[in-house]
Amino acid sequence: MSTFRDFELGRWEDPGVCAAYLDRLGELVVQVIEPMLDAVAVGPSDRVLDMATGAGTAAAAVAERGAAVVGVDFSAEQLRRARAEHPELTFQQGDADALPFGGESFDAVVCNFGVPHFPDPDAFFAESLRVLRPAGRLAFTVWAEPAHTKAFGAVLDAVARFGSMDVGLPPGPNFFREADGDTARQSLTAAGFEAVSVAMVMQTWELPDADDAFESIRTGTARTAALLQAQQPEALARIRQAVREELTVYQVDGGGYRIPMPAVLVTGAKPPAP
Repeated sequence: MSTFRDFELGRWEDPGVCAAYLDRLGELVVQVIEPMLDAVAVGPSDRVLDMATGAGTAAAAVAERGAAVVGVDFSAEQLRRARAEHPELTFQQGDADALPFGGESFDAVVCNFGVPHFPDPDAFFAESLRVLRPAGRLAFTVWAEPAHTKAFGAVLDAVARFGSMDVGLPPGPNFFREADGDTARQSLTAAGFEAVSVAMVMQTWELPDADDAFESIRTGTARTAALLQAQQPEALARIRQAVREELTVYQVDGGGYRIPMPAVLVTGAKPPAP
């Protein structure tokens, strides 16, 4: 049986999954990037690590502020895309739980929606503390819980009602673990961070049709896509229809949908030098 890391890497080495994520969710996940960078005051004097850089979108935003940035991802396919999109930036392959840098190398570490995909989020927090300089800052985002991220909520509820949640995926951390503020605070405090802050950042997914939300999740995510793809055809059809019906409330006048999909933004600081 494959490990959780092998499963995640297999998804993000698939060019189709990477393309679908960027094309279908790209305009959504960028909405929290500037608030994330503001939260740790990224500026021209900083050296920044962008972990789980994907296609390099957050790294490019860091560079636009005049900061030096290194984007890191475990996926060679994602790094190929990042280098093609942003050839002027530096990208490097590496894992979140074993960052390929010496201690006290960065002023800030940022990670946009990467933490739910890490086999060991606590190891990433410990590694972030190690590579940060004294008083350095960490900021990461995760999806809010399904009660708030309405497309995820609709899909997961429909699977529970009409399909199966047990499809043999390798066990991994709870996808929404750090969406719980108490858990996020405890995780960062245990890793050695101080001044931990947790805030919800509103995001709106604007789509032409409710079925676009279902298709985006089915083709452009990791665990939830695999969950959907493992359903029996009849069950999948019922799940799709249930999602359409659930999201109808978010249809706006003149057509189109505006679906709430907030992020949770977590920040912490490394203690200053004694």
